[in-house]
Amino acid sequence: MRILVLGGTGFLSRVVAQEAVRRGHDVTCTARGVSGTPPEGAAFVRWDRAEPVPDELTRAGSGTAGSGRAGGTTPFDAVVDVSRTPSHVRRAVTDFPDAHWTFVSTVNVYADTTTPGGTPATLPLVDPVGTDEDPKESPEVYGAMKVACENAVLAGAAAALVIRPGLIVGPGDPTGRFTYWPARLADAAADGGPVLVPEPVDEPVQLIDVRDLAVWIVDSAEVRRTGVLDGICPPLPRSGLLAQVAAGVDAAPALVPVAAAVLAEHDVTPWSGPRSLPLWIGEPEATGFLAHDVTGSLAAGLRIRPFADTARDTLAWLRATPDATVTGLTRAEEREILAALP
Repeated sequence: MRILVLGGTGFLSRVVAQEAVRRGHDVTCTARGVSGTPPEGAAFVRWDRAEPVPDELTRAGSGTAGSGRAGGTTPFDAVVDVSRTPSHVRRAVTDFPDAHWTFVSTVNVYADTTTPGGTPATLPLVDPVGTDEDPKESPEVYGAMKVACENAVLAGAAAALVIRPGLIVGPGDPTGRFTYWPARLADAAADGGPVLVPEPVDEPVQLIDVRDLAVWIVDSAEVRRTGVLDGICPPLPRSGLLAQVAAGVDAAPALVPVAAAVLAEHDVTPWSGPRSLPLWIGEPEATGFLAHDVTGSLAAGLRIRPFADTARDTLAWLRATPDATVTGLTRAEEREILAALP
């Protein structure tokens, strides 16, 4: 099968391309710059998606690929896109309408973050924003632009699957959010000190290993799966996740739960960034954000590896990559907060 991975040099898109190459597919990756490299075995075409599609893509495999119909007009059987930019997605769907599309969206498209057990069929979406905006200036437009991208794919592609993941983690993660916990618990294994964790310790969390998501994306392309599905693990308590992480890095730390009000007093922020605690939302009313019902996704073939394995492999990658991003509290900041507790 001929697969076009729009991206192919970044985090998820590169792992998708790598998995497709491993299975023997003919893979072409595109990217605007040279900040990353496609996996070995994949072709690469430079493409700034604000510009017309390059001739190399329209010619690739011409006359032998397509959607399985005689005389198919697209050179690719499948397209995988992770873009958040509506104009880029609309252009690409217009250029390759006959391929099977897998569009990687986000759970940020959901307007309701309060209802646990929601599914793509039951949760309302935010209103779409079809213009190209900068989420750094207005974070709320991220999900809204993804809705517009979803709409373009579902309306314009011959067959399409929309996958809505939450936090994507594992080796190569450029955000450093999950990475904080394998690193922190490994340090605790070395120095024996306590580890600060946010309350409530059993708040539900959901995430997915990038490799599991990539496998599912390629599986779905091979069978031309369609519909809209969430791409995350079943909800599990944060304490359970941290227990798996601890097992993966051979740690058994003493965890010190700290109330959200106390963390706020010490200027600790949720989710990511400096002086933060990753995998903590910090908004009790938003627990539905990480508590979706993914029964449909599991029935559609999504498989989730133990997060102990994810933690082990993430720590190994982190140790081999000294400049890797790790967000969250510094050890000194954590000690300062622990020392101030009654």
